[in-house]
Parts: sequence; structure tokens; C-alpha cells
Amino acid sequence: MITVLNQTKQYLKSRNYQYEKSYIRPLMTPESVYVFKFGRGALNNRVIIRYSHTWTGRRKINEIDLRLHKQKHPRIFRTEKDLLDYLESRLPQREQKEEQEHQTDEENAK
Repeated sequence: MITVLNQTKQYLKSRNYQYEKSYIRPLMTPESVYVFKFGRGALNNRVIIRYSHTWTGRRKINEIDLRLHKQKHPRIFRTEKDLLDYLESRLPQREQKEEQEHQTDEENAK
């Protein structure tokens, strides 16, 4: 398996997210696609990395698409650093919101 998004994987592991990765090689285009699904309970968030190879054999990331749960339009990033900055700003907010919803569900159950 290719090693793409190592920093992102480490960040998600430190926040107790599970992830699944898969590799797609489309037949008609020169780009390869790497699909990375992650989440806590269900793997409902998705990162799609479109990359190609340079003439020296190095991988060149062309585009990183991120769709968090219930987002209609993907967020598009050029580098992994931009993706990490976005995740660091959004995931803590989402975790707090989920905790509040979980607490209100428990209170309503009582």
C-alpha cells in the first residue's frame, strides 16, 4: 500500500479515529486515486487523493478532496498541511457537538 497522508493518519490515531484506506487505479486517466475513510463509530468521513507520478517516479499530489459527514460540497486542498490545518480547526468543534448531543440524549432517557 502506498504511504500517503502519514501526518493525517497520526493525527487521527491520536484522536481515536478509525480509518480505512483503499487504492483505485482508473483505466482511462493517468491519475491514481487513494480513498481514505475515517470516523469514530461509522466511517462516514472521506478524503480522496488524486495523484500522478512524475517522470522520475515520485508521487505528485494533484488534489485532496475532503467530505466530512453531511457536507454537500467537498473541501479541496493542494497539500496535506492545508488539510491538517482544516481538520485541526473542525474536528474539535465536531467532537464537542457530538458530546453535547450524547449528554442531552442521556438526560432525555432518564
